[in-house]
Amino acid sequence: MKYVSGPYFEPDFDPLLDRFGTPGVVVDNETREDCTLVKVDSVNRDGVLLEMVQLLTDLDLVISKSYISSDGGWLMDVFHVTDQIGRKLTDPSLPEFIQRALVPSFHRAGAGRPSPKFTTCLGNVVGPGGPDVSDCAALEFTVHDRPGLLSSITSVLADNGCHVASGQAWTHNGRAAGVLYVTASGGGAAAAMNPGRWVRIERLVNAVVDARENVTGERRWVRASEPVQGRVHTERRLHQLMHDDRDYESGPAPTPVDEELFSMGEKAATARTARRAETRVSIDGWEERGYAVVKMTSRDRPRLLFDTVCALTDMHYVVFHATVGSQGPLAIQEYYIRHKDGRTVDSNAERQKVARCLVAAVERRATHGMRVEVRAADRSGLLSDFTRVLREHGLSLLRVELKRHKDEAVGIFYLVTDTGGEVRSEAVRAVQTRVAEMDISLNIVKEAPGWPPVRKTSVPAPPVGGPQAQERPRPSLGTLLWSHLGKLSNNFSSIRS
Repeated sequence: MKYVSGPYFEPDFDPLLDRFGTPGVVVDNETREDCTLVKVDSVNRDGVLLEMVQLLTDLDLVISKSYISSDGGWLMDVFHVTDQIGRKLTDPSLPEFIQRALVPSFHRAGAGRPSPKFTTCLGNVVGPGGPDVSDCAALEFTVHDRPGLLSSITSVLADNGCHVASGQAWTHNGRAAGVLYVTASGGGAAAAMNPGRWVRIERLVNAVVDARENVTGERRWVRASEPVQGRVHTERRLHQLMHDDRDYESGPAPTPVDEELFSMGEKAATARTARRAETRVSIDGWEERGYAVVKMTSRDRPRLLFDTVCALTDMHYVVFHATVGSQGPLAIQEYYIRHKDGRTVDSNAERQKVARCLVAAVERRATHGMRVEVRAADRSGLLSDFTRVLREHGLSLLRVELKRHKDEAVGIFYLVTDTGGEVRSEAVRAVQTRVAEMDISLNIVKEAPGWPPVRKTSVPAPPVGGPQAQERPRPSLGTLLWSHLGKLSNNFSSIRS
């Protein structure tokens, strides 16, 4: 099926206001056989690039390449995308959903219209800001990482009648951060909305964290907040928490990139990059244009583009142009940026800090440890029970992703031993046997479902000349810009994001 959608506009908006105030979205399945091109043009308001990347990521789409240009107050982006198993996008409601999700009025309560929803290829239902957690309280924390940390925190929640509905936790450079969405056990609305309840929970979690810290002056932060509309996206919030916790300060200074990788072809680069998958960053100035030029190479992985753009946005840098792709196993990213106040990255100290922050943003989600998937009927105390079993068997958590699917709780856990070593199969079998008694299923997952996606061999776009060439109208400025963006974006191979 070949399907091209033009820009969708709300029929009851004034067309002229639509054109200049509402993003135009084109889903193009004609240009390439191996992927769909999602093209977005919009007024370049603050944060719109991150919203676009976040939205495509939440839709469980794989961004294989992108080209971004936003000079002159107008933003025009091209994203090469597939679903998680390498298929093109053919749902005709997708352009409307993307456009409505990017309109600022839909992010505000009382906009007068229901928030748009979309069911992804993996069956997840998402809205403009990701899964809806507005009915949950939030427990956020940053603390020194140690074995049994999540077990201790979830035990406090379970003992005080709280149920963890969803959430995530990350570790990096000896630090841990988490965002857990919590409801009152039994679904009591009054208890869930009582501010005093969450003040008490915050105090108890702080006490547990404090009791287990042995380092004088060790920094930690815990906050419990009642349900609220319009929360910051969970993964963006985790990046903010770890950045505020200064996890980027540890370790050696980032290694500069190999400049030749930005010009050589994929075949020539594959052998060269096989041993250079560590994250590298270089930052230079382009004084004539007033940009700082950020070049990054790292191992290709899902959600990489989101993590990078998130870090730049939260450091208050604006991306004016960017090209993103890959060469063999290595992701290649290049950004032309300025600070919101118009500065470039002026001093060596600032360049070092930005480089460290970008490396940290990439490495926080780097896949280490044994990946297991856990499923069970959702119930109070489930996470506390499971993490207690892990602690009893000498296993620690590197990363956790929790969600609900109807009445089932689903969790992805990345495991290592308490000493940071590789988990042996005997330990996993012992945990499987133990949790089976609690009606919890545990399975080892070697790769993410459908990852990496299977892609067809790409074919070039049809030649410009042809039978219909005589009838083409004179191209507009926008058409010429899109053509230029498409040519530039085709210079890169795919990045898995």
